Amino acid sequence: MKKRTAPLKETLARRGVLDMLIASVLFALMGNGVYACTLLEDPVPAATVSFIRVMVNLIVVLIPAFWTKDPRLLFGDLRPSLWLRGFFGGTALMLSFMTIQRIGAGESSFLTATNGVWIALLSPFLLQQKNRLIDGIAVIGAVIGLYLLLHPDRHLADPLGRWLGLLSAFLMALAYLMVARAGRSNTPTTIIFYFCLMSLPVHALWFWAEGWQTPQSLLAWTLSLLAGAAGSLAQFFLTRAYQRGPATLISTVGSLSPALSMGLSMVLFELRPDNLGLLGCGLILVSGLLLPWLRTRPKGPFSPPP
Repeated sequence: MKKRTAPLKETLARRGVLDMLIASVLFALMGNGVYACTLLEDPVPAATVSFIRVMVNLIVVLIPAFWTKDPRLLFGDLRPSLWLRGFFGGTALMLSFMTIQRIGAGESSFLTATNGVWIALLSPFLLQQKNRLIDGIAVIGAVIGLYLLLHPDRHLADPLGRWLGLLSAFLMALAYLMVARAGRSNTPTTIIFYFCLMSLPVHALWFWAEGWQTPQSLLAWTLSLLAGAAGSLAQFFLTRAYQRGPATLISTVGSLSPALSMGLSMVLFELRPDNLGLLGCGLILVSGLLLPWLRTRPKGPFSPPP
């Protein structure tokens, strides 16, 4: 039984890695779509785009639930980690969109991708998942890269935007850890449903304080909806990835998304960090992407799941 279980776990971990890679591509498309909304003649605020993303996600979840089964099943087992995942995730989403619109999709993605540092530090306590030495090396590399991104010599034009990115990263880490806890007995659809459900009051409070601004053109609506659709698909693959693989591994593989976001930003919007910033991004990328692939290298041939 033990010989059969080990290859199965490795197979699930690799499938989780593949799911996270797909999510990373979709998140990169989403981030650049969010930034493009700021370049319109009538810019769409980050909170508005974030709310549209949540509503698209909610519709994607509700239609199949009402069409094929009892929608009450979306509520799962009602455990606290589901509600907490929704609250942390909804707040992190809105803050990350604000960060994107302030400093661009590329560099902001590297800042929020440092959630892997928090996950690595917290997962032994919240998930009872032990970290290896290779995880510690990845964390140290990411921290050094983060320091370079925030280095005083860079004379940052928008420090507030970068601190919002860091706060978003911490909240994302808490949300992902709650996904891993809730995912043991709940489907990805249920977890995404709670993300949407708890995001609604988070956005409602923001709109109550700051006001709502409707997109003013067809192009604005198109960009907002496309960003929402990409984010909704990415959310599904991300959730399934955390259900299949160890939290630390999956979170570090997700560092591919910032690399793609920055590449698209450089091509589409000519947004490029200085050399110090690029070095920091490179360290985060190496720490978050290459090391997990080495860590999951199989010791022998995989067996198909039973």
